[in-house]
Amino acid sequence: MNAVIVYESLWGNTAAVARAVAEGMGPGARAVTTDEATPAVVAAADTLVVGAPVIAFGLASEKTRDGIKDPANPPDTAHPSLKSWLEALPDGHASAAAFETRLWWSPRGATGPIERGLKGAGYNVVAKSERFVVEGKYGPLREGELDRARAWGRSLAERAGATVEGA
Repeated sequence: MNAVIVYESLWGNTAAVARAVAEGMGPGARAVTTDEATPAVVAAADTLVVGAPVIAFGLASEKTRDGIKDPANPPDTAHPSLKSWLEALPDGHASAAAFETRLWWSPRGATGPIERGLKGAGYNVVAKSERFVVEGKYGPLREGELDRARAWGRSLAERAGATVEGA
C-alpha cells in the first residue's frame, strides 16, 4: 500500500497527527505538506488522507491565514493552504479520508470541505472523518490524541487492505 497523508499545519499539531496516522498505517505511508504533495505524489497513492486545522470555524483560506497576527505564536504559512491545494487537486480514484485538529467546542470544522474537495476530484471517501482536539488556542494536542491518530491510521490501513483484496 502506498498511502499519502497530506496536511496543513500552522502550529505543529496537525503535522504531529499526520505523522502519527502515517505510523499507524505502516511502512508504506508517509506524511507530506501541501507543497510536497505534488500531482505525481498524489497520483501514486492508493490511499489519500488529508487533514488541516480548524481556523475561523472552517478550512482556512490564504486570506484567513494572512489575517492571523500573533507575534508570540506566529503560524507556519510557508506552505500553501489546504484549501488552495484542494482547489488544484487533479482527478483521482484512490481511497480517501479526512481529519482535522480543533478546539473541542468548535461549532463547525474543516473535514466537510476537505471531503467535498476529495469527492469532487473523484476520490472515494471510505472512512468517517476524524477530529483531534487541541488544548488552548495553539495547542498542544490533548493527551492521548496521538495514540488515537495511530489507531485511526491502523484502521484506515485495514480498510484499504480489505478494499484492495475486494477489488
